[in-house]
Amino acid sequence: MQHPINPFLSALRADRPQIGYWLALASDHVAEAVASVGFDWLLIDGEHGPNNLQTALQQMRAIAPYDSHPVARLVNDDVALIKQYLDVGFQTLLIPMVDTAEQAARIVGAMHYPPRGFRGDGAAIARASRWGQVADYMDNASAQLCCLVQAETTAALSNLEAIANTDGVDGVFFGPADLSASMGHPGNAGHPNVQKAIFDGIAVVRRAGKAAGIITTQREAAQAYLTAGARFVAVGADSISLMQSARALRADFPGG
Repeated sequence: MQHPINPFLSALRADRPQIGYWLALASDHVAEAVASVGFDWLLIDGEHGPNNLQTALQQMRAIAPYDSHPVARLVNDDVALIKQYLDVGFQTLLIPMVDTAEQAARIVGAMHYPPRGFRGDGAAIARASRWGQVADYMDNASAQLCCLVQAETTAALSNLEAIANTDGVDGVFFGPADLSASMGHPGNAGHPNVQKAIFDGIAVVRRAGKAAGIITTQREAAQAYLTAGARFVAVGADSISLMQSARALRADFPGG
């Protein structure tokens, strides 16, 4: 059995924009429905969505028949959890709240087998290797793994150049909500100072030769980030889309 290729990583390295969508409802049924639409990547949210390893795996399986690439956001940078998500078959991980290059390097190490890193060897019993059926899995796994880290504090901005230049970090994702709070503007990601920090940050990441990413539900903002050089941009979320649609429908029928 051949080692699966990571199309998302290939696209980022080729500087091709990838349009994504957030899955926060922890539903494999919703994940499959959204996958059928054709987004380049789908983020399974284990930080703020009620997901765990098992529900994330169920959604990854639901997405598998389609062209969308599953990305898992973990709740934190726990080394053991990173190992588990890789072992079930995720090739792209998004790790929140990364504030230093040292933290980023530790995350990279957790994703790779020795000698490059210190990922534990459970390949023979792991879904990632199709239970030992992928030829030379341990030799080839690293080439298809994509490490994305989140910069969402003023500390991360201060260390952004070093984080982006960390060997093995493939992309830096800007978290607008937490970043705005850290900058003293909670709930106001559109504040001019926050937006300037994001656009300046995208430029820093690009100068490091890495991919920059972000989420926004505003079409004009998404296009502006893409124009500025962001290469993985999420343009919506299942919970937000559902609530917007439900509120609009209810407003059309106010009686009863």
